Amino acid sequence: MIKSKQLILVAAAAVMLQAGVALAQDSLEGLLAEVQAARAAEQQTFQQRAAELNAAPAEQQAKMLAEAQSRREALSAASDKLAEQFSANELVINEADKKLRDKAASLGLQEVFGLARQVAGDSANILQQSMISTQFQAAEGESIRDDYLREFAASQTAPTHSDLEKVWLELHGEMTQSGAVAKYTTRVVQPGGEPKETEVIRVGPFTAMSEGKYLNYLPELKAFSVYPRQPPAEFMAIGAQFSAASSGYPTAVVDGSRGVLMSLYVERPSWAYRIEHGESVNYVILLVGGIAMVCFLYQLVFLIVVRMKVSAQLKSLGKPAADNPLGRVLLAFKGDASNIEQDADVAELRIAEAVFREVPRLERFQAMLRLAVAAGPLLGLIGTVLGMILTFQSITESGSSDPKLMAEGIGAAMIATVLGIGIAIPLLFANALLTSISKGIAQVIEEQSAGMLAESIETTRRG
Repeated sequence: MIKSKQLILVAAAAVMLQAGVALAQDSLEGLLAEVQAARAAEQQTFQQRAAELNAAPAEQQAKMLAEAQSRREALSAASDKLAEQFSANELVINEADKKLRDKAASLGLQEVFGLARQVAGDSANILQQSMISTQFQAAEGESIRDDYLREFAASQTAPTHSDLEKVWLELHGEMTQSGAVAKYTTRVVQPGGEPKETEVIRVGPFTAMSEGKYLNYLPELKAFSVYPRQPPAEFMAIGAQFSAASSGYPTAVVDGSRGVLMSLYVERPSWAYRIEHGESVNYVILLVGGIAMVCFLYQLVFLIVVRMKVSAQLKSLGKPAADNPLGRVLLAFKGDASNIEQDADVAELRIAEAVFREVPRLERFQAMLRLAVAAGPLLGLIGTVLGMILTFQSITESGSSDPKLMAEGIGAAMIATVLGIGIAIPLLFANALLTSISKGIAQVIEEQSAGMLAESIETTRRG
C-alpha cells in the first residue's frame, strides 16, 4: 500500500512537472501527451490496488460471517428470554384479570358499570338535542360534552372514580344550565343560509333569541337558525322587552317542548295565506260580506240619526219638522176640525199612507243583509266542494296518498266554509240590530199618529 501511494505521488509530481514544462514551452501537443501518460499511470496503479484487494476476500468474508452468526445467536437468546417473560406476564395478567372479574362480580360492579355506561349513552343523546350545547363547544364547533359521554359509553374497560365523577359533572351541568338564562356569542344560521357569529340569549333549554328574533336549534349542526317566519306581534313584543331587560323578573316566551310547539306555531299559515291559496270563491265570499257590512254601517248611522231626531220631535209635537219621519207624518195629517169625526176614516188612511211612506227608508238594506246571511254558507260550501275536488285530483295525478298532502288540501278547502259562516254570523246579528231599531222608530210613529188622531176626534166631540 505504501509503495502504491509513493508511486501515485511520484506520478502526480511528474505530471505536474511535465505540465509546467509544457506550459512553459507553450506546446499543446506536449501537454496532451503528458496527460495521456498520467492517465495511463493512474490506470496501472488502480489495477495494482484492485489486485491487492482481491487477494484477501475469503478471509474478510469468513470474519464477517463469524461476526453475523455471533450477533444472531445473541439476539436469538434475548428473544427467547423475552418470549418467556411475555408468557409469564400474560399468565400473571390473566390471573389478575380473573381475580378482578370475580371481585367485581361479588360486589356487583359489573351491573353498576353497565348502568353507568347506559346512562352516559342516553345522556349523550339528550345533550346533543339540547340547545345548551351551543354554549359549550370546541374551536371546531364540536360539542365538548356529549363526545366524552359517547366515548365513556363505548369503552370496555372498568371506569375509574374520575370517569364516573366526570359523567356526574356533565349531568349536573346540564341540570344547572336548564334553570339559567345565559347570554353568549355563537353561530347562527341566517334565513339566507349563511352562518353568522351573533349574541344569543338563551332561556334554559327552551327558548333562544338573537337580535330580537326567535331561534330554532339544529341538533345536526349544533347551531341555531333564525325562523323564516316569526311568531305574532305580541310574542315579538315580549321578546324585545326580555332582550332589553337587565335586571328583575321580565316576562319571556318559554316553550316547554323545547322548540316543538314554537316550530308548529310559526309554521301555521296566516289567514291571508289561507285565503290566497284557496279558491276564487273565497274572494267572492269576502266581497259579499264586505258589501253587506258597508250597507249595515251606512244604515246603522242613518237609523241612529233618525232616532235622535224623532226623540227631539217627541218633545215638541206641536211644531212638526220635515227633517224626521214623525214630523213628516204629523204634517201629512190634514183634517177639517168641524168635520173631523166624519172624516176620521180619511184621516186614518192619510196617516197610514204617511207611515208606509217612511217605513221603506227605515228598513232599507235589511233584505240585502238577509240575502248575505243565507248566501254566505252556501258559497262556503261551494268553495269546500271545489277544494276537495282539486285535492283528490292532485292525489290521483301524483299517485301518492301522503297524509300531509291530503291534510293541506282539505284544510285549504275548509277555509271557504269558515269564511261563509264567518260572514253570516256577524251579518245575522247586524240585521237583527237594524230590524230592532227600525221597528222601534216605526212603532213610535204609529203610536204618535194614532194618539194624535184620537185626541183630535175627542177634542171635536167636546167642542
